[in-house]
Amino acid sequence: MLTFYFAPGTCALASLIALEEAGLAYEPHRLVFANNDQRQPDYLAINPKGRVPALVTDKGVITENIAIQAYIAQIVPAAKLAPLDDPFEFAQMQSFNSYLSSTVHINHSHKARGARWTDDAAAIESMKAKVPQTMAESFALLEDKMFKGPWVMGDQYTVADGYLFTMARWLSVDNVDINRFPKVSAHYARMLERPAVKKALEVEQGNPG
Repeated sequence: MLTFYFAPGTCALASLIALEEAGLAYEPHRLVFANNDQRQPDYLAINPKGRVPALVTDKGVITENIAIQAYIAQIVPAAKLAPLDDPFEFAQMQSFNSYLSSTVHINHSHKARGARWTDDAAAIESMKAKVPQTMAESFALLEDKMFKGPWVMGDQYTVADGYLFTMARWLSVDNVDINRFPKVSAHYARMLERPAVKKALEVEQGNPG
């Protein structure tokens, strides 16, 4: 059985949603960052990065949402969570996911994780102040140029949808009104109605049901 390590409120929700959408059996392990669970020796033995998510398979450990989501889509092709039969479309999906990972997530992290980049208190405060602008700019690009609709890739739901939903959850805490982006806002509402998303949110909060 797969074992999935995550923490509530983190990007790991994207892969948790993918697991539920695929209907895979897995054992959830909930880490609490406030307790520094991610830096404990037993977890570092699984993921030396000290981050989430981490998926333990019978062949070894996979980390990073983009890798985990692609793996899930490939081992359960019947779930149709990625355009596996079209290399170009698959690359387009991964391009979208990579932007979320390398740009949107970093924008958000400047609010609470500024110490990763500098020890200068004034610089950290400056980074925090910039977050609403950079997050809004990123979502404007997603809304206007990258989101096809009604799902990220068009008519077919993919793992990119769970990833976008996860990033969109952070807009309110970053002082950005999701309603500025009608397509993203409508997508967020549709995601909340999906049974797999509801189940993933329950698991995230420690209520696997």
